[in-house]
Amino acid sequence: MDTFQWGILGTGKIARRFMQAAFYVPQAQVVAVGSRTQASAEQFGAQYGVPKRYGSYDAVLADPEVQIVYIATPHSLHAENALAAVQAGKHVLCEKPFTLNASQAAAVVDAARTRGVFVMEGMWTRCFPVVREIVRRMHAGELGEIRSVLADFGFRPEFNPASRLFAPELGGGALLDVGVYPVALAFLALGKPQQVVAHATLGATGVDELCGILFRYENGAHAVLSASLQVETPKQAHICGTLARIHMPAPWWKPSEAYLIRNDGSQEHLLYPYEGDGLQFEIRHVHDCLRQNLRESPWMPLDETLTIMHTLDALREQMGVRYPGE
Repeated sequence: MDTFQWGILGTGKIARRFMQAAFYVPQAQVVAVGSRTQASAEQFGAQYGVPKRYGSYDAVLADPEVQIVYIATPHSLHAENALAAVQAGKHVLCEKPFTLNASQAAAVVDAARTRGVFVMEGMWTRCFPVVREIVRRMHAGELGEIRSVLADFGFRPEFNPASRLFAPELGGGALLDVGVYPVALAFLALGKPQQVVAHATLGATGVDELCGILFRYENGAHAVLSASLQVETPKQAHICGTLARIHMPAPWWKPSEAYLIRNDGSQEHLLYPYEGDGLQFEIRHVHDCLRQNLRESPWMPLDETLTIMHTLDALREQMGVRYPGE
């Protein structure tokens, strides 16, 4: 295929970032946008040149021109939107976290595999060139045996109990919004942990605003992770092996560089600059998968998404965070 026709569900900040990134991918044609209100869809469409503007998500899914749907709605709507898109026969890129919990994730994955459509969690970090190079170096044994992962992601937004960051009914909390990035990095480097331990400080709305996470692995390796909506953290990551370590400077989840630091003190600067925000790498990866007639991403497999969702469930249980309806 020379071009791919996208539809976007949602008109918020992440949807706008997606549109800006799509400008760097000529093969991506955003032909439709859907919102809960016609006015929001009209404003978004006018700003970004999207020709079809719908006042509902279902209208986007009913549009025969739309091949792929990007789900940019609040966390609490991801499962509902993804299931509807799959049932409509659309391919799906769903913004992280994939769903609110593992049960919802399993329903989406089962439906996608039954329907035979492509579905991927939008863990965009996996798609950056420097991350692909880091993975190559790890697989080549340049770091030796990976023993430790250290990563954080914390910022301090203005408190708004009705916002998606703090409202339980929208899947609020530091873990699902930004903690999923350190968790996914630990999975990338070390795989599924044998044991997880979590501690959280809950805020006024009952969601986790500050959390610390420890993963332990059968071989004795560990990951020490943190996420926050209360403080600005260094926003750095380290993957440490017996021969060398990788240092990913801030903001490590959308990296243009990393440092390979060997035990003898020598360093190698892995530099992969890019334009824009970097979401274009994820868009291109989806296109590549579809060109190869793949129904899952080899970079973010659905089984791994499911395992991560089970892990997030276990962490939230220890934190004492439950969402309405769970």
